[in-house]
Amino acid sequence: MSMARIDDLGDRLVVWNLNAARRGALTPDYYAALHEVIATAAATPRIVAVILASEGGFFCAGGDLSVLATRAAQTEAERRGNVDRLHDLVRAITGCPKPMIAAVEGGAAGAGLSLALACDFAVASDTARFTAAYVKAGLVPDAGLTHFLSVLLPRAMASRMLLLGEPVPADRLHALGALSELATEGGAFDAAMALADRLAQGPSATQGDIKALIASAATGDLMAQLDAERDAMARAQGSPEAAEGINAFLEKRAPDFAKLRSVS
Repeated sequence: MSMARIDDLGDRLVVWNLNAARRGALTPDYYAALHEVIATAAATPRIVAVILASEGGFFCAGGDLSVLATRAAQTEAERRGNVDRLHDLVRAITGCPKPMIAAVEGGAAGAGLSLALACDFAVASDTARFTAAYVKAGLVPDAGLTHFLSVLLPRAMASRMLLLGEPVPADRLHALGALSELATEGGAFDAAMALADRLAQGPSATQGDIKALIASAATGDLMAQLDAERDAMARAQGSPEAAEGINAFLEKRAPDFAKLRSVS
């Protein structure tokens, strides 16, 4: 049985992690489904957002330790290849031109935490807990987790999560700005859908350009970012979305960006 399912809801795609028996541990099925959805979203104008969700009450426990236990028998080159496949997934999430939303119930651990933080929005239930306990298994973080935690959290807290493996409750991460919003227990998916509704009211292509600028700002310097913003603004000013947005403002009406997607 496949451990992943894709739901096409018209203007959004949902990838479901079905590996509930192992708390959403990552599987080859899930890797393949997520790559498929991201490629489809990038190539399909009607899609405005991608939502990552899980069945079973826990978002993602990361790598399956029973599988990781077999890696010692591999060569280092083989182990590097395994990690590269995970990192390709993180690259696909951050590089997707459509906003990505993680709907986190229960919690996220290890690479599952990386996947949630790699998304543009991480919506979590107020009872969720987040863990990066690689150190307790004698392992180091991967999937960009040292980057995400260092960017999103104070150094002292990132160190406690990574060096001590301490779990952190959702409300604390939300207070520090690492999570987009909190939902009541069982309500993370509905909150993610509501967020996708709001995104659907906006200009999808422009949102993609803004997402790319946010990503480059996190790793680049000011001079390079000024050039990137200049180029993006020059493109935007000649776009149909800008024409609709500016005309709507001048005509004192709400812009209708959805009609542009329907004819693309």
